[in-house]
Amino acid sequence: MTDPEPRAARSSRGTTGAWPLIRAERTALATDLAALTDEQWRTPSLCTELTVREVLAHLTAGASLNSVRWLAGVIRCRFDFDKQVAMRLAEQLGATPAETLERFRRVVPSTTKPPLPALAMLGETIVHGEDIRRPLGIVRDHPIETVTRVAEYYRGSDLVVLAKGRIDGLRLTATDGPFTTGTGPLVSGTTLALVMAMTGRAAYCDDLEGDGVEPLRDRCGTA
Repeated sequence: MTDPEPRAARSSRGTTGAWPLIRAERTALATDLAALTDEQWRTPSLCTELTVREVLAHLTAGASLNSVRWLAGVIRCRFDFDKQVAMRLAEQLGATPAETLERFRRVVPSTTKPPLPALAMLGETIVHGEDIRRPLGIVRDHPIETVTRVAEYYRGSDLVVLAKGRIDGLRLTATDGPFTTGTGPLVSGTTLALVMAMTGRAAYCDDLEGDGVEPLRDRCGTA
């Protein structure tokens, strides 16, 4: 497949503008969660075994963890990455939902990150934001340029979350923007739905159409 845009140009465009987009997404998420009841905070998220409150604490942890602290945690947890994620989440959960939200608000402008590309952080913010919103029935109209950048990142990456491998042999086409990738059975839908399905959220396959939807659904394991 011929790439319509040189890799270097795409990489430069994706990284230089990532942080303002991350801040915008964090701000929107904090606003969406401001009026949740205690019961809503306990709602199961799309992340297996995590509540919406716990997913928000996970996002706070990611925005508070630089490369040195990340490596120290990896060593402390004896290279058990899931254990480190759970440990850092617990550090940011706070005593109450209000404290969980306040801790997240404090990291809205943060550019601290583990050893990941800034676009990976943008992807984490959007995907985990939707892990929270969808079970709560909250809908965000994400800027199409933002979700397109995330889709372009995930189509070529299995870093942190399996995405590139999950869509192998399928043709994904957005119905609301310019994103398209791959060859094979068609999967079409909004860019956001494609991103969420690419990252293993089977619930979003219900929003997609095409002969490739069921194969993609079968590849969506636990998130």
